[in-house]
Amino acid sequence: MNPRFQTPPVVKNLIIVNILIYIATTLLPSANSFLAQYCQLYWFSSPWFHSWQYITYMFLHGGFSHLFFNMFALWMFGRTLEERLGPQRFLTYYIVCGAGAALIQMLVAWLTNDLGISLIGASGAVMGLLLAFGVMYPNSQIFVFPLPFPIKAKWFVMGYAVLELIYGATGYDLGVAHFAHVGGMLWGWMLLIYWKRRRKIWY
Repeated sequence: MNPRFQTPPVVKNLIIVNILIYIATTLLPSANSFLAQYCQLYWFSSPWFHSWQYITYMFLHGGFSHLFFNMFALWMFGRTLEERLGPQRFLTYYIVCGAGAALIQMLVAWLTNDLGISLIGASGAVMGLLLAFGVMYPNSQIFVFPLPFPIKAKWFVMGYAVLELIYGATGYDLGVAHFAHVGGMLWGWMLLIYWKRRRKIWY
């Protein structure tokens, strides 16, 4: 197999688990009901809130396109990052970004009194991967639809972060947790800084 298309174990297993859960929620109404009640993230005062939901919420998705784009980005950026960070550190990074994204979104919900919030999706964790790729490989050229030309990863990451902040502040597309996206990037950046200072990674 071409090494460019090989998928390391953590990325591969994360994709498999996400796909299997999506299939279960689509085909089995009882599984969908159970996962919606116990695994998506609710506001902490909700009777359905459980602490583990800060992890489990990132394995649920609201539709095929939601799942597809998150898994594609996980595969696209996660392969390179897992090879560089190693499986254990990569998984730690992914989980921290996902949980941190949820914390930021919940903080914003508290500040804006949006206390009926619930959250699903791997987008926050995936945005953390995007941030890490931009930090570690800033001059890598990536193609972003619909741009007809490649753009350096560092510019794409900075532009995406600014766009998400604008979307979140203006209330654009209320069905999307824009501050969770920003939160995933923020927690990813803080973790990379921490590791670098501890000399656990170099970039």
